[in-house]
Amino acid sequence: MNPSKETGHMTLSDTIMEQLEAVRQASRNIVTLSDQNINKVLEDLAGRITSSAQAILEANRKDLEKMERSNPMYDRLLLDEKRLEGIAADMRNVASLPSPLDITLEERTLSSGLSLRKASVPIGVIGIIYEARPNVTFDVFALCLKSGNATVLKGGSDADHSNRAIAELIHTVLQDHGISPDILYLLPSEREAATIMMEAVGKIDMIIPRGSQQLIDHVRNTAKVPVIETGAGIVHTYVDRDADMEMAKAIVLNAKTRRPSVCNALDTLIIHSDRLGDLAELCRPLSEHQVIIFADKRSYLELLPSYPATLLKHAEPEHYGTEFLSLKMSVKTVDTLDEALSHIATYSSRHSEALITRDNAVKAEFFKRVDAAVVYHNASTAFTDGAQFGLGAEIGISTQKLHARGPMALKELTTYKWMIEGDGQTRPL
Repeated sequence: MNPSKETGHMTLSDTIMEQLEAVRQASRNIVTLSDQNINKVLEDLAGRITSSAQAILEANRKDLEKMERSNPMYDRLLLDEKRLEGIAADMRNVASLPSPLDITLEERTLSSGLSLRKASVPIGVIGIIYEARPNVTFDVFALCLKSGNATVLKGGSDADHSNRAIAELIHTVLQDHGISPDILYLLPSEREAATIMMEAVGKIDMIIPRGSQQLIDHVRNTAKVPVIETGAGIVHTYVDRDADMEMAKAIVLNAKTRRPSVCNALDTLIIHSDRLGDLAELCRPLSEHQVIIFADKRSYLELLPSYPATLLKHAEPEHYGTEFLSLKMSVKTVDTLDEALSHIATYSSRHSEALITRDNAVKAEFFKRVDAAVVYHNASTAFTDGAQFGLGAEIGISTQKLHARGPMALKELTTYKWMIEGDGQTRPL
C-alpha cells in the first residue's frame, strides 16, 4: 500500500491515478451508448455553447489578461462569440457524421469454416496535451465521444480558466443525459500532472501532443504511453517558373495572413529565379498586412526598391526551418525544381507543402517526391484542417506515418479487432 494513503494524505500522483482509473472504468460504458444518444449529447452541448457564451468568455478574459497581445499564442487563446459559434457548428457537424464504429473492414470465411470479421472499435482512453488553445477542449471531446473514446486532457496553464469553464459545461451536459462525467477528465494545471499522465501505462491508451515543437519533442521523449505526433507546421509554398502570378499572389497572401498563428500558415516562400521579376508584385499585398520578410540575397535585392524597409530583413540560416506563428516569413530563391524539393526536404516538418504551377509534369513530380501529410497544387495550405476536409473537426494534424497521417478525425480515433465465429472447430495437434 502507498504510505501516503496509509496516513490519509493523497499525493497529486495518487489523486490523478485514482481519477484515471475512474476514466478507464467509465470508458467501458461508452460503447453501450447508441449513436443517437451520442448525437443528442453533442447537439445539446452545441446549443449550450451559445447560451453559456458569457461565462466561457469571462473565463477566457481572465486568461487573456495574463498574456501579452504580442505573444503569438494570444490569437490561439482568444475566444469570442464568433469563434464559439464556429465551435458549436463544428460540434453539430461531428454529430451529423456517420459513426466510425463497428464498420466492417474485412470479412471472409476460411477453409476451416471459421468466419472472420475485422471491425472498427474505439481506442479506449485518449490523452491530449496541449497549449493555449481552449477550442481544443471542445473539439477533442466531440470527436472522442463520437468515436466511443474517453478523454484525458492536460491543457496549458495559460488557458486554465477557459478550459475549466468548458469542462464544467461538458460535465453538466453529460450528467443531464445520464452519462458519467468521468469520460472527460481535465488534469490539474501543475506541470507535474503532465508527467504523471505520460507515465500512466494501462490507464491511457494513446497520447497526442498539440502545440510547439518543443512540447511535441518533450512528450515524444518522455512518454511511456504510445504517442502520435501532431507536428509543428513548417510550411513552404513553391512558386514555379510556370506559375500564374495572380493566382500565386492570392494563395501566398491567404496562406500567410489568414491566421498566422496556426500550424498551416505559410513560413517560407520558395520562388524560381525566372520569376524574381514578379516577386515585388507578389509580395506587395503582404506589406499591407505588415508581414516581415527575411529574404535571401537575390530576393532581397529584388524587393529592396519597393518593399517597406522596416519590414525587409536579410535572411539568416535560422529563418529557414522556423515555424513563425506570426506575421513573419522567409523567402528562398531557387534555380530548379530539384533545388526547391531539396530545400523542402531539408526544412519541412512534413505537415503541409504547396506548389503553384501550370506545368502538369512539375505537379506530378512535386506530388511524387514531397514527403508531407498534405501536399497542395494551386491552393492555399490554410485548408489543412479537419473541418475543411469534411471530417467535422480534428484532434490534430499527424505528421508521422504510423496509424494516422494528416487531419485526425473520427476514423483515426478507432482501431479494430477480429471477431471469429465458429462451430466447434479445433486446430489439429
